[in-house]
Amino acid sequence: MNLKGKLLKGRYVRLEPITPEHREELKGAVDCDPESWEIMSGNGCGEGFEDWWGALKGETERGERIGYAIRRLSDKRVVGTTSFLNIRRLHKGVEIGSTFLHPDVRSGPVNPESKRLLLGQAFDAGAIRVEFMIDERNARSEAAVLKLGATKEGTLRNHKITWTGHVRDTAVLSICDYDWPAVKERLDFRLDLTFAS
Repeated sequence: MNLKGKLLKGRYVRLEPITPEHREELKGAVDCDPESWEIMSGNGCGEGFEDWWGALKGETERGERIGYAIRRLSDKRVVGTTSFLNIRRLHKGVEIGSTFLHPDVRSGPVNPESKRLLLGQAFDAGAIRVEFMIDERNARSEAAVLKLGATKEGTLRNHKITWTGHVRDTAVLSICDYDWPAVKERLDFRLDLTFAS
């Protein structure tokens, strides 16, 4: 699997590999909605932004993460972030996660098209498995990933301790290479049907 950060462009969003130049735009997109950050692994809100940004930069520099700024094409505004995580080149697997969207874009084409672009990139790069690891409390995110066509495989109990000290159970969902053609077709149809103007 040869997965690299590269610019990904759809009809509604452009995913830009995160660089230091994205810092202020990302801060504007993610430094909001403290309630949503309560169930994230790390905190990008308020005083937590600096630590979140530092961790993102460090993981990217070490090759542990490929982070993207999500730019909405209609107004050229950065509206969130998402990443490839736990990149396992030898085993051809990767996680899509650490996704945070500004509240005003949580319904509409931004999330499904972002996931469509990332899934396409991962499978084109030779992935045989893309997984999603979601806090069991995050019903909205789990529903969105299931709507993509992922399969829920189970729950990892006491899997992580979040920045708030909460001991988290993690839902594990995946899309495998043999699932991808049907998932892709369904997702493309959904984007065409639901969001076409």
